[in-house]
Amino acid sequence: MRLFGPDDIDAALNFPGLIDTLAEAFRGDAVIPPRAHHSIERPGEEAILLIMPAWSAPGAAQPYIGTKIVSVFFGNGTRSLPGVMGAYLLMNGRTGEPLAVMDGNRLTLWRTAAASALAARYLANPTASRMLMVGAGSLAPFLIKAHRSVRPLTDIAIWARRPEAAEAVVAQLADDGIAARAVTDLEGEARTADIISCATNATQPLIHGRWLKRDAHLDLVGAFTMQMREADAEALERARVIVDSAKAIDEGGDIAIAIDEGSYGAERVAGTLADLCHGRVSGHAEGGEITVFKSVGVSLEDLAAAIAVWDHRSQA
Repeated sequence: MRLFGPDDIDAALNFPGLIDTLAEAFRGDAVIPPRAHHSIERPGEEAILLIMPAWSAPGAAQPYIGTKIVSVFFGNGTRSLPGVMGAYLLMNGRTGEPLAVMDGNRLTLWRTAAASALAARYLANPTASRMLMVGAGSLAPFLIKAHRSVRPLTDIAIWARRPEAAEAVVAQLADDGIAARAVTDLEGEARTADIISCATNATQPLIHGRWLKRDAHLDLVGAFTMQMREADAEALERARVIVDSAKAIDEGGDIAIAIDEGSYGAERVAGTLADLCHGRVSGHAEGGEITVFKSVGVSLEDLAAAIAVWDHRSQA
């Protein structure tokens, strides 16, 4: 059994290839059981354990089984540790033999950003050039790079509650030859952005529907619990909404909270990322339509990314 760390995963993946890989996976017939969500009681803090399995379709030429185990410890910030940590186990789908353990955090960064970019490839204006990244955590540079791979972005703004965090991401991107700027005027930047990507731990809406311009695309990645929210109900009301899975309607704070408070209806959701990839729902529509993509994570994405890393091993 092999161990794949962050550097191994980075060497194996690129966004154009991974986005295509996810599109193919969403058009396939892999089995995606419900993920297990367990609350862990710890003195003075909240913690969650997620178990996310998936496996190849029965007729796959080379079948695999994969499981991601993720811990979410909300108090880890005080320990200078990531709040979310995990590992991915990839197994032979014919024999059950364990093949590899992969760094779950790095794999999640890649697949989450690639899923957002896959949705944007369908939903965002093809000429989108201005992006606003809301949040300056570990996902921010991945989301920016992923969206750059599908749209001709020439102006990238980064907003964070702590301006120094946004400046740090700007510097990190500069090392990779990507120009970006740190900003403090969230509303002003949101009103002019073609693509807004949010990856935060916000508990109150940061993006308001009245700010969204015609043809804007809103990518909501944070708010993975019912205590979190990145956009208000007006943003959903004004847009055509696509989700990565039905779990985004039940668990993802943005949509589920709006439904619970009666300001949005589940029937308004236009479809899933799989529907987009299968052509069951349409992509970008001309005429000023606003679109929203809400993700909470799908185990199929992890499996597809892990297989891509494993396959790269045999090609290297």
